[in-house]
Amino acid sequence: MAKAPAHLTPMLESSELPKAALWESCAIMQYLCNRHGLTQFYTTDPAKRAMIDSAMFYMTGTLYPLVARATYPALGFTLYPGEVGASNATDADKNTARQAAEQGLAEPLEVLRNFFIDGQNFIGGAKPSCADIRLTCSLEFLAAIDYALPAWAKSYATNVEKALGKAFAEPVADVRGYITYVKSQLK
Repeated sequence: MAKAPAHLTPMLESSELPKAALWESCAIMQYLCNRHGLTQFYTTDPAKRAMIDSAMFYMTGTLYPLVARATYPALGFTLYPGEVGASNATDADKNTARQAAEQGLAEPLEVLRNFFIDGQNFIGGAKPSCADIRLTCSLEFLAAIDYALPAWAKSYATNVEKALGKAFAEPVADVRGYITYVKSQLK
């Protein structure tokens, strides 16, 4: 906790960083892209980068809170203070809140499709950007609740995975394995 007082994961440690640690997946991806010149994932074009940044902020501020409220109970993750699921509310009230979050996912998913992807293959255009990686990883969590992804989202996630190949397939296998394990414990 001394390294990441915000209690968040993932976390990156580097002596190059002013505080030697960085958390928040989007900030980590931006840093790594900037540090290693990974312009294929994080363009240097200011207008295109602004769209990638906007998509990542939208996911962090709007989509992911709904993903967390809908999936964290099933995954056994701790919910954030102030959330119904972390309160002394009844199990029925917690379930109602979880279902509301699940139902609320449709709108931000459509915003991502209609505004950010908007007929392109990816948020980043012809190739996946760090925003596409973030969205696809968020979509993976929805398998924990058997969320019915829209057809476009399934196709999109498959295309991101194909485009990134082994670099994506290996880490996502861990997430999928954990979700399979958690679901097996419910039987």
